[in-house]
Amino acid sequence: MDGSAPREAGARLVLTAQGFTGTIGGGALEWRALARAQGLARGGGDALARERFALGPALGQCCGGAVEITFEAFGPGALGQARAFAALEAAGPLVTRGVTCAERIVREAVAETDGPAFLRQGETVIERFGEALSPVLLFGAGHVGRALVWALAPLPFAVRWIDGRPGAFPSAVPGRATTVAADDPAAELSAAPHSALVLAMTHSHALDYAIVEAALRSNRFAYVGLIGSATKRARFEGRLRQAGVEAGAVARLVCPIGASGPASKHPAVIAASVAVELLVAQERASLAVRPAGVRKAAP
Repeated sequence: MDGSAPREAGARLVLTAQGFTGTIGGGALEWRALARAQGLARGGGDALARERFALGPALGQCCGGAVEITFEAFGPGALGQARAFAALEAAGPLVTRGVTCAERIVREAVAETDGPAFLRQGETVIERFGEALSPVLLFGAGHVGRALVWALAPLPFAVRWIDGRPGAFPSAVPGRATTVAADDPAAELSAAPHSALVLAMTHSHALDYAIVEAALRSNRFAYVGLIGSATKRARFEGRLRQAGVEAGAVARLVCPIGASGPASKHPAVIAASVAVELLVAQERASLAVRPAGVRKAAP
């Protein structure tokens, strides 16, 4: 991949007889790639090809870069390994190491699960399959909390949704959200992973404060957000300083949440803005631990 490209290295598209899933960026590039893949699939067996596409006059796209696409067709003999890999991926992200042969890439699962999404070194390819979901602790099942759970549903987050009030949760929630009826919501922070993103938006300012103080004092969360106004932030800051919370930790408190988005106070609009904030926080956290030599694709 050279210059600007519509997707990052390792992006995939899977074509079957029923259609396709995933995307390598859409537009003319994807349409051309689909046609090439259909041609390989008609052979009925394993096949492997690579093709370089310039994203300029040849495709009518103005990205200005170039990409190389690897095409793989899988015959019936690959079904057993595909099922075995699928079983492994069901437990979390799967990393494989593959060696390029004449008509296929011969892959094996490796123990590492937190490596780069894609890395090619000569004829060896390291790939990660499955999404690594960032944990979110969402305190409060009010109007904005409900809207945020649905805004995060298609995004790479696993939400632990916490509220102690009877009947607080709706009857249906997204698959990546787990509801927790907790008598002491703030206590949920003690078992939360270090990479968690924390949001306090409960019905009680006192409870919001308890959650925020505990989260900031632990100094281990990538994001701590608080719903409210600038006035609420100022009052919380004063109390946090008096309680001895480090000034640097207090400065990292995000309040009001979603402030960089539209000014609307509609719950769905606030939720959309907060979802963007969480994506940015997630990306910053991943950049901080990205292995040397792994670069983010150009926009």
